[in-house]
Amino acid sequence: MARLPAAVRRDAIVDATVAVMVRRGMAATTVRDVAEQLGTSSGLIHHYFSSMDDLLAAAFERAAVRDLTATREAMSRFDGAVERLSAFFATYARAEQDWAFQLWLDAWAEASRRPAVQATSRRLNVEWQQLLEQAVRDIVEHRQLPCRDPDGAAWRILSLLDGLALQTVAHRGAVDRRSVISWSVSYAEAEIGLPPGTLAL
Repeated sequence: MARLPAAVRRDAIVDATVAVMVRRGMAATTVRDVAEQLGTSSGLIHHYFSSMDDLLAAAFERAAVRDLTATREAMSRFDGAVERLSAFFATYARAEQDWAFQLWLDAWAEASRRPAVQATSRRLNVEWQQLLEQAVRDIVEHRQLPCRDPDGAAWRILSLLDGLALQTVAHRGAVDRRSVISWSVSYAEAEIGLPPGTLAL
């Protein structure tokens, strides 16, 4: 690997790790795999990351933050609370891309054994929930809806989304992506007290 500034080299290592994780899965990704992907030595990887846990956490965050950022940006384009919540569902990449949700599944599976991966996946999942909670809260306040627990509602909606998305990845063909979103939207409408069809995408 050519001599590069430390930050650039570290970024390259993280990007290479993402590529290997998508191809092989988080649990099967090794320092040797990353070094081969990057065309360098394992020693260089160890120079920038003290443990495989830290490297996997950094790579997972790199991939997962992209989807979260894209959803935030899509929601920010709308002034209306209903439109923002609709945008959340329309851009929920974890339910639309097998590889993206597979990384989440890997992170959840590895969380009990890898503290850095656990901390990263927990923090990012909370950020997804908080983004959804604020959208729910905005609608409830704007429309004076009877939903008394936007925080809990957001967790329940997010859990349904993720559970259905898991079916599309783990059991291909059991549930299609369109159903993942439409069922979750219908549940969200019922959960927060919106008339059916309000969040039509």
